[in-house]
Amino acid sequence: MDETIQKPNNKLKFFIEDYWDIFLGVASILFAFYLHKSGQGGMATLFAAIGIGSLSLTVSEVAEILSERLQEPYGSFVLTMSAVVVEIILLYVILLQAVTNPEVIDTVKGGIISAVIVDMNVLLGLAVFLGGLRFTEQEHNKETSSAYTTILFVTAAALLVPGVLSSGAHDPSVIEDASIAIAALLLLFYFVILVFQTKTHTHFFKQTARSRIFRMKRKMAKENLEIQTQDEDDYIFEKFNILGLIASIFLFIAIIAFGAEVFATDGVKLAKEYGISAGISGLIIAIVAVSPEIVTAIKAAKNDEIQRVVNIAMGASTVSILLTVPILMALAYASDIRFTLDFNPLEIGALILTIILAWKTTDEGQTNYFEGMSHLMFFLAFAIIAIYY
Repeated sequence: MDETIQKPNNKLKFFIEDYWDIFLGVASILFAFYLHKSGQGGMATLFAAIGIGSLSLTVSEVAEILSERLQEPYGSFVLTMSAVVVEIILLYVILLQAVTNPEVIDTVKGGIISAVIVDMNVLLGLAVFLGGLRFTEQEHNKETSSAYTTILFVTAAALLVPGVLSSGAHDPSVIEDASIAIAALLLLFYFVILVFQTKTHTHFFKQTARSRIFRMKRKMAKENLEIQTQDEDDYIFEKFNILGLIASIFLFIAIIAFGAEVFATDGVKLAKEYGISAGISGLIIAIVAVSPEIVTAIKAAKNDEIQRVVNIAMGASTVSILLTVPILMALAYASDIRFTLDFNPLEIGALILTIILAWKTTDEGQTNYFEGMSHLMFFLAFAIIAIYY
């Protein structure tokens, strides 16, 4: 009798654990629409953010299943791309508000840079810190961080160009032309990197044999932990083929887009009403977009998969600039919105310092909790400046 009662309870427990994010996400976005129509902008923004974050977590989990089937480096590539698509949707919907409120362009620029700041300091910092507490030191392929920091240095230098020109006595059309040229170069650079990462130098982005993850997996298999999990937890997306997983990701992203419209419309009004700076607005957007990746990275770090953490953090940062910037510029001009790449000194300075810090904390192929804490300290300092800048 007790076993009969316990089994349904277990099924309900695992069902809630597996699908809470979907139900919470859809319900929150629907409620956000209701609050939006009722004129309650503050609450609508909050529930839209909850919905976007919850469904982004679903996208991340489905992408993770897909990534496991594709293996590295394609696995991390899928994870980063799914998150960047959500970021682009959020920033574009906010950018559309520039038709009536040109000030939001600064928020969008802040969001682009903040996505990298959050990826490289919050995501990488938290994961490295928690992983370091559990394993003392964790090892990864140092070629990965070397390649990514080089890419990011070049990217940051490219983004300096429109800003330098804007500080001189140049006509706005010159800044616009330079921004278009830089966006085209970034897109070209992205395709070169894509070939480098997935064709010619895939070994740069794979876990080295020195990692303890292989021993850990063997130990877990011996203890039957993986088998036990499969018996208890029957996640529906595990049964989907690759095409079904891709379709699911696009479906959830489409629902997120509806929530993004409420988040952008009411969020921009809220920021203007309370005098929230563009820097803080950009950070909030970045945290909402990156939060699922943070959860994935922390799980990976706790399983001693620090290579995956580095791939996600640095890969997402790279894609976040090299793809987000050209796509947003194209969408802006298609929507008749003038969007240039003249970022302010705080944004470019923080970007360059973040890259230097990431280079120093990952260049030896080992990480520890102190290095993770260093990234978190840097982020907090940046957040304080963003509040008052």
